[in-house]
Amino acid sequence: MAGASKQDVINRLKRIEGQVKGVQRMIDDGKECCDILDQVAAARTALYNAGILILESHARECIFGASESEATEETVEALVKVIRKFARS
Repeated sequence: MAGASKQDVINRLKRIEGQVKGVQRMIDDGKECCDILDQVAAARTALYNAGILILESHARECIFGASESEATEETVEALVKVIRKFARS
């Protein structure tokens, strides 16, 4: 994963960490379940979006990083495998 993209993902993950800690505080403070679930959903969406950035970076590295001789069916299959695994989550 390259520079700016890597830092963007790290920043997103730090925000997600803050969201999760906020959810823990909400539970400790006895907040309403609906409010807690809203925050859990927000953290889940943020984590999914971070995964999309990582997947996008990986796809670009597979496609643009491979020389013509390396850009084989094997490269495509490896990328498809990662996409399928992520899509199941």
